[in-house]
Amino acid sequence: MRKARFLALAVMFLFWTSCKKEITTSQHNDKRMGMVTGIKPEKIEYYKRLHAKAWPGVLKKLKECNIQNYSIYIQKIDNKFFLFSYFEYTGVDFEKDMKKMAADPTTQKWWKETDPTQIPLPQTAAKKQIWTNMEEVFHTN
Repeated sequence: MRKARFLALAVMFLFWTSCKKEITTSQHNDKRMGMVTGIKPEKIEYYKRLHAKAWPGVLKKLKECNIQNYSIYIQKIDNKFFLFSYFEYTGVDFEKDMKKMAADPTTQKWWKETDPTQIPLPQTAAKKQIWTNMEEVFHTN
């Protein structure tokens, strides 16, 4: 009787620790990203047209760099327009994948189209960047 109870507890413990390890590993590698930048009002329609027919090479590179579930939203706040983006990163080396994306000639051409439409926030413009990372304060599945 004790042996059976011990075995049952041992199996439950092993199952729990393997599940915990799997969840921890998954949470460690998955990253949700929210970003913001301004957009020039006169460029909004152009920006929308570009994204309505996003270039296949750009979409392919996003997948190769472990980006999924990517969305961009637009919102007017105090007579200024902002773009808010959200994506999930599922790779293991975010910096490496972002460098890979930045080195891609098709992505570079895409950015030559999109960057001039945007107005970076001051703290981000000072770093010669476009999008500002946002802090996640809540998430639920």
